Amino acid sequence: MHPKESWHESLRNAPILDVHEHHIPEIYLSSKTNLLALFQQSYAGWTVKRPYPLPGEHQEESSLSPTLKLFGWDDLRPYLVERGSNNFVRNLTQGILALHGNSDWIWIDEGNWESVNARVIASRIEIGFQSKSLFQSNVIQVITDDYTNPMLNARESLGSQYQSVVRINAFALGWHSKSKDHNGNSAAAILSKAGFHPESFEDYLEAIRGLAGKMKSRGQVAFKNALAYDRNIEFQVPNKLLAKRAWGKSHPSEEEKQAFGDYVVDFICHLGAEMDIPMQMHLGTALIRSSHPMHVAGLIERHPGTRFLLMHLAYPWSRDLLGMAFVYRNIWIDLTWSWLLSPSHFKLALHEAIEILPDEGRIMLGGDNWHVEETVGSMQSFRSLLIEVLDEKVSNGYLRAEQALQLGQKILSHNAKAFFRL
Repeated sequence: MHPKESWHESLRNAPILDVHEHHIPEIYLSSKTNLLALFQQSYAGWTVKRPYPLPGEHQEESSLSPTLKLFGWDDLRPYLVERGSNNFVRNLTQGILALHGNSDWIWIDEGNWESVNARVIASRIEIGFQSKSLFQSNVIQVITDDYTNPMLNARESLGSQYQSVVRINAFALGWHSKSKDHNGNSAAAILSKAGFHPESFEDYLEAIRGLAGKMKSRGQVAFKNALAYDRNIEFQVPNKLLAKRAWGKSHPSEEEKQAFGDYVVDFICHLGAEMDIPMQMHLGTALIRSSHPMHVAGLIERHPGTRFLLMHLAYPWSRDLLGMAFVYRNIWIDLTWSWLLSPSHFKLALHEAIEILPDEGRIMLGGDNWHVEETVGSMQSFRSLLIEVLDEKVSNGYLRAEQALQLGQKILSHNAKAFFRL
């Protein structure tokens, strides 16, 4: 075998440790899944309707409810014809065809959609279909973010290859028993289920500490900060007096809300350093006016002992993120989602990341999907893009073939295994 083919083939078959999915048991394992549901319950669905509200918009009911409603080609046409050039649509389609297609089908169209739909429906009757599909794609471990249940024990619900994260949004907005994050989670309800009933702000912080202390027993390996969907991410120096003024109020002032969230996030970052629990953080898009990665620089500076995994290449501000990751040595980079947005941008950003980051242990990846078809498509496209970038690095003499193979294996699994202490 030619040396190039040898290291290419090694990376095509190397195991993947997937650090970010939204494999939610009620959706991921639902028997009520058809072809239309796959498009609606995916990033392809975001091309038709953004699922989170911007300031001033009304929060519409989520489209992620399991369904087997009857549909026709006209329901699929908006995705496969009108948005066929969008990479979210292309990625999902390739994943669907990889699991449910024939070798001569290169797209889902009016002639084959009914056959594909029948296969999708039949697959959900097969016990273990999702696990088998991941195994065939050599995805050996998955870290999921079930934002509907921040206390999920994913190993019990999804299988032995799963861990999960604790999304902290509800806690940063938990000044009142009825206050909720954009996913409808209430900190008071979460704490109550765990046996905590705080009556003061100090009790509240200690309850959060209690939850964090039991994360390992639930197979939870990180905190997840997705507050870019709820508020600005410029977390100011904590002001406890102002934060406490929000406690117990149904309608605190905007200043009090901000201070409450700032203090709680700072407190959780302290716990991260104390308990050696890393913090995943969503950057880019979301409430886009306030989700630039530089907004979190102050938080990162205040917590040099906390390991931050900054996500999505902070698209569209990837260079800013890479600059931060060179300066702050408690930053790691999560490539998740970025290549689904734009493979072209991703290739350039990955080239730059390889050249800029202070060591080879800083990069990892995830799929960020709800269904196994989208995860499989994401992993296939990532392997191809990774090999393309590394091949260019080898062809122009920047890396030797053995260095490219070693770096690729680190990105696919080794870095994540070390980072999450798995």
